[in-house]
Amino acid sequence: MKIKPELRVVFALAVSIGVLLTAGLVGQTRRYEPTWESIMQHRVPEWYEDAKLGIFIHWGLYSVPGWAPISEEIWKIDPNERAKNNPYAEWYLNTMKIKDSPTWKYHVKTYGANFKYLDFIPIFNNEVKKWKPEEWAELFREVGARYVVLTTKHHDGFTLWPSRVKNPHRKPNQRGAERDLVGDLTQAVRKVGLKMGLYYSGGLDWSFYEPPITREEEVLGTVQQSDEFVKYVDAHWRELIDGYQPDILWNDISYPKKGDVKGIFSDYYTRVPEGIINNRWGVDFADFTTPEYETYGQVTPKKWETCRGIGSSFGYNRAEGPEQMLSVNKLVDMLVDIVSKNGNLLLDIGPQADGTIPALQVERLRGLGSWLRVNGEAIFGSRPCVKAEGKTKEGIDIRFTKKGDSVYAILLDKPGEASATLPDLIVDNKTKIELLGVSNNLSWSQRGRDLNVNLPSPLPESEAYTIKITPKPWKLLRE
Repeated sequence: MKIKPELRVVFALAVSIGVLLTAGLVGQTRRYEPTWESIMQHRVPEWYEDAKLGIFIHWGLYSVPGWAPISEEIWKIDPNERAKNNPYAEWYLNTMKIKDSPTWKYHVKTYGANFKYLDFIPIFNNEVKKWKPEEWAELFREVGARYVVLTTKHHDGFTLWPSRVKNPHRKPNQRGAERDLVGDLTQAVRKVGLKMGLYYSGGLDWSFYEPPITREEEVLGTVQQSDEFVKYVDAHWRELIDGYQPDILWNDISYPKKGDVKGIFSDYYTRVPEGIINNRWGVDFADFTTPEYETYGQVTPKKWETCRGIGSSFGYNRAEGPEQMLSVNKLVDMLVDIVSKNGNLLLDIGPQADGTIPALQVERLRGLGSWLRVNGEAIFGSRPCVKAEGKTKEGIDIRFTKKGDSVYAILLDKPGEASATLPDLIVDNKTKIELLGVSNNLSWSQRGRDLNVNLPSPLPESEAYTIKITPKPWKLLRE
């Protein structure tokens, strides 16, 4: 049978659409099945690979007292003393139960021995009425963050959204915030173009477990395994996914063994194909790993994300001052180091109960944002080089990233001379070298295996200096 010429285009188009439909590429979302074979087909989306910087937010009842003892970062504390001297203010409920702990003493002195943790609820609900989520979202956008992760329920069991899931161990007015804080922030964050992730404590929930945790090795043993708890946490995660379609599922402290992890993952990926899931579910699968107050020392093929506070606490700690906070210089160096090794930085803020972000935290955030406005080209959308780090011949630490046909050598300190010599970088006469933030190209010379770059004088003040080399150097950094 001959096909009329005028019908050939229509026929070809119909065939093409049929092929695409069969492949599930037109008019049909990929369906993930609740099997590890299906779930493991998911790949980390480009937006997360490109993002590099997220904002973590620990906010809840613990923000009312907002106190923890001043100490070193948690992993530097003697394991036998961590529970009693926990620097995490968001652990207030647990630490205040340990008699004679600094938090117990603070609580008794400030609120009295008969003041219960849940007595903070009416104070919190009243304070959050003042909160303006749009101001947070604008600050995060200004800083350069690409995504936000909010604690929807921490270990104290208090939800920041109006959950319909009943907590059998709490009265109706004790279960969560009166205002939909999750929804209000999600809307504000997405309005300014950022991704929104949700943290949920699926392992620890102290409304199901009364005794305090007094030793670190007890933590995983307190993950509840009862059918009652399994039903509760599964329903919470499904409620969050259905209600807010988060771009990240950020679970914490493992998950009940009988929990419907495969069902939650498969349904989530089907509904949010560009979504991602962290590694704290007690299963082998994850899109990314989450070292806490630690970083990896080399380029790691699997995507990872360091989470930490600007100080030693995630939640608001009124006892922390400037000396407990990372400086802007250290924040910049940390971000650069993490990105050079295939990581993201999830930098935490601990707001006060009324939503006020402490001035010292805002100052650090804005300082980091100021550096990123000049040097963000070397961070956002970049990928790690084979070689992540080195030193100039003059002894200054370097971190390397790449994007397109360019390599970025980021000097973590201010050069004391008018030039910097980068070892084992061989370029040719077509190479263009720039210093981000300076309009003119830099002159350079090849000295054997080393690249000598002449720097402008005087150098502008900066926490770190980014030398952009285009095209990629021939030696070591070209893959």
